[in-house]
Amino acid sequence: MNTLAILVGGGPAPGINGVIAAATIEARKHGVRVLGCYDGFKWLARGDTSHVTEIEIAEVSRIHFDGGSILRTSRENPTRSPEALRNVTEALGKLGVSHLLTIGGDDTAFAASRLAEILEGVVTLAHVPKTIDNDLPLPHEVATFGFTTACNLGKDLVMNLMEDAVTTDRWFFVPVMGRRAGHLALGIGGGAGATLTVIGEEFPEPKIPIQLLADILEGAIIKRCASGKGHGVAILSEGLAEKLGGATLSSVDRDSYGNVRLSELELGQVLKDQVSASLRARGVDVTIVAKDLGYELRCAPPGAFDIQYCRSLGYWATRFLLNGSTGAMVTIQGGKLVPIPFREMLDGQTGKIRVRYVDIESESYQTLRAYMIRLGPEDFESQGQVEALAHAGHLDTSRFVERFRYLGERVSAVSSKIG
Repeated sequence: MNTLAILVGGGPAPGINGVIAAATIEARKHGVRVLGCYDGFKWLARGDTSHVTEIEIAEVSRIHFDGGSILRTSRENPTRSPEALRNVTEALGKLGVSHLLTIGGDDTAFAASRLAEILEGVVTLAHVPKTIDNDLPLPHEVATFGFTTACNLGKDLVMNLMEDAVTTDRWFFVPVMGRRAGHLALGIGGGAGATLTVIGEEFPEPKIPIQLLADILEGAIIKRCASGKGHGVAILSEGLAEKLGGATLSSVDRDSYGNVRLSELELGQVLKDQVSASLRARGVDVTIVAKDLGYELRCAPPGAFDIQYCRSLGYWATRFLLNGSTGAMVTIQGGKLVPIPFREMLDGQTGKIRVRYVDIESESYQTLRAYMIRLGPEDFESQGQVEALAHAGHLDTSRFVERFRYLGERVSAVSSKIG
C-alpha cells in the first residue's frame, strides 16, 4: 500500500491542521495510508519510528477550525549531520513511506530540499509554505498561510494597546515576530494604524548601531510631544535585532539551524531602557512599556481565508505527490496549482532558501510610511518647526539639529532612490 507521511517543522501558524486534514482526506480517498510524524524531524532524525501515528478521515474531518498542530512541531534540523539525514531516510524506509509532505517555513523547506535529492526515485516529496513571517520566496501577492490570520489578530491586540496608551498617556514598544523580514510587523502596524513601524528592510547596511534605532524612536516621541500627545505605539520587527549583531547578540542562544533565538534578546526592553534614559536625563517625562507580540498569534484558530487556503494547499499537495511529482514547494497562485522546484528557491550565495523581504520601494509600503509619525526631512525645513521640536525634546535648537537631522537625511536618500 502507498503511504503518505506528514510532518510539521518550525514555529506554529494558524491553518496547519487544515493542511493535515485536506491531505489526509484526499490520500485516504485514493486508498493511500496516512502517517503523522510527531514533532517534525525530531524523532526521525534519531532513527526513532515510534512517534508516528496512522491518521484516518474521521480524526481530521473537523480539525480545520482549530489552531495549533495535532502533530505538534519542532525546529529539529535533519541536515545538521550526515548521520541525522541517514536516520531520516532509513526511518522513512522502515515505515514504508512512498510520499512525504512537509509543512513549514524556510528552514523546513531547506531540509525538504536536501531530502528530495537523497530520496529521488524512492519517495516523492512536496513542501507546503507555512509561516506567519510571510518570508518564503513567493510572488508579492501570494501570502504564506497563517500570515493573514496573524495580521488580523495582531491588529486587534495592538488596537487594545493603542487605547491603553491613550488612556494612560504612555508609549508601548512592541517587537513583533519576523526573523528576517518585516511583513508581519508592517501588516499589524498598518492594520492597527500604529504610530510608527520600524523594519529591518529600511536599513541597507548589514549592521546598524543600536543608537540609530533609539534615535528613531526618541525622535518619534519628541514629534508627538510637540503636537501635544504624550502617547504612542511603536511596532518593531524582530529581525532588527539581527541587524545589531556583535556584542548585542553574543549571549543569545541559537537553534539547530543556527538561527539566533531573538526572543531571548528582549529588543523592546533594550530600546526602552536606552530611550527612557536619554529622555529622563533631559527631564522629558514619558512612560515607555516594552511588550513583545508573537506567541499569541501562532496557534490562533485560522480565519476564513486561511481555512480555505490551507484546504487547497493540502489537497493539491497530495494530488501533486500521488501524480508522481516531487521536489517542489506547492503554491496556489491565481487560483491555480503552481509548484516551485526547490532548486529555484535556493540562494546562489548562501545555498539556503531565498528570503522574500518587504519592498520598501513599493507603493504599498510608501502608503504605510506616509501615515507614520517619525522625524523626516520636512521637520528640518522650517525654523519654527525645529524650535517646536527642540522645545518638546528639552534641547536647544542647535543640539536638536545635531542630534536628529541625520534621520531626515536618511529618509531623503531613500526617497530620492525611489523617485
